[in-house]
Amino acid sequence: MPRARADLLELQLLRKGLGALTRDRHACEDCGRTPLPGERVYLYGEETLVCALCRPVRRQEPVRIEVVHHMEHERTVRRLPAAA
Repeated sequence: MPRARADLLELQLLRKGLGALTRDRHACEDCGRTPLPGERVYLYGEETLVCALCRPVRRQEPVRIEVVHHMEHERTVRRLPAAA
């Protein structure tokens, strides 16, 4: 395989891997930051997640407060698709 094709394949695989990593993460609705494990996140309604740094900007009370767990734990802030 010529080097140029190998470089192109490597770049495509890198983009695909990064896309898979970011697709399953939930980010703060206000700043776009991904909360870290151990951090509290504030949930407003079904879809609105706000990090601890952006929480003081909001006036209303959150519906729920959760702690972000590491991805190896069963409960994370990340929502999984419903089973068929």
